[in-house]
Amino acid sequence: MIKSHEKLLFPLVAIIIGSYFFFNGLVEAKVFLGPLVIAIILALLLIPLGNLLEKGPLNRSVSSLLSTILLFIVSLGVFALISLQIKSFVDDWDKITETMKPKVEQFTAYIYEHTPVSKEDFDKYREENDIGSMVTSMDSGKRAFNFFNSVMSFISNYLLTFIYIFFLLNYRSRFKKFILKLFSDEKKEEVKEIITETAHIGQYYLRGKLILISLLSVFYSIGLGVSGVDNFILISILAAFLTLIPFIGNIIGMGLAVIFGYLTQGETGILIGIVITFTIVQFIESYILEPYIVGDKVDIHPFFVILAIILGNMVWGVMGMILAIPVLGILNVVFNNVPAMKPFGYLLSTDSKQGDSQ
Repeated sequence: MIKSHEKLLFPLVAIIIGSYFFFNGLVEAKVFLGPLVIAIILALLLIPLGNLLEKGPLNRSVSSLLSTILLFIVSLGVFALISLQIKSFVDDWDKITETMKPKVEQFTAYIYEHTPVSKEDFDKYREENDIGSMVTSMDSGKRAFNFFNSVMSFISNYLLTFIYIFFLLNYRSRFKKFILKLFSDEKKEEVKEIITETAHIGQYYLRGKLILISLLSVFYSIGLGVSGVDNFILISILAAFLTLIPFIGNIIGMGLAVIFGYLTQGETGILIGIVITFTIVQFIESYILEPYIVGDKVDIHPFFVILAIILGNMVWGVMGMILAIPVLGILNVVFNNVPAMKPFGYLLSTDSKQGDSQ
């Protein structure tokens, strides 16, 4: 009996220790792996476009370059639109703070009246945790250097991602042949099917999400614009992109709309408009757009979706939360097609035909 326990104990300890070092390695390798994983997923999205261009007189190198440049231009357009909206928001900051001041005073008065917190307690806490003096006491040169370093890091990773995309598109056949060479001739057809299905899953999911984000941006813009929200284009785009984070994204998007809409303008009609807009659009997204545009190709149980989002946030922050679902969906395709891994595919999937009642 002791030997039986030992046989179970050693693999369990090995899995726990291995998982610890694996996820710590992912955290440390974020700078290297982050742009690469994003590039792999975006390259999957561009493969159909590359194949379409190659049907004409263009060779693979030229089609891969054109596909990458097109995506780069689209990304620059999105950044430009967001930058213009942010500039407009910054220009109106004095007006916003003036409008928010009475709202903040009303809120603090409500807190003093309906909670044990007193004004004296709040003043004492503010003196002990004077964030403003902490910020101003920091060396300005150090802050400027940190900001410059962050900007340069973002730009380098941004450009590096598109370089990765080009090479992944241009040499995709070589990567596929490399994977096939790792397996015996008897397994090659099966592996080829897994690769094809995995690529289709990634393409279908990403293409659907891209269309969904575009439609949501339009719907949110119409609703928030009619409601009288300032900077409604920026808020609409951010809210649409936040839907990449399941469950949490919609809540954050609505919170941003309330903060930058109602609190900065202070009109009850705007608050009602925001609530109505998000209620209607999220209903349309959940029951009309999501099923027909994205569908159920990424067949993951909601429980594991939540776990993947939490784990992705712990490992790579917001980037990890966004990448968690497509990566998990691709892994699930592999699990469902490899006999030894099918129990994991069954666990992750929502398909009731796999024998829940057994």
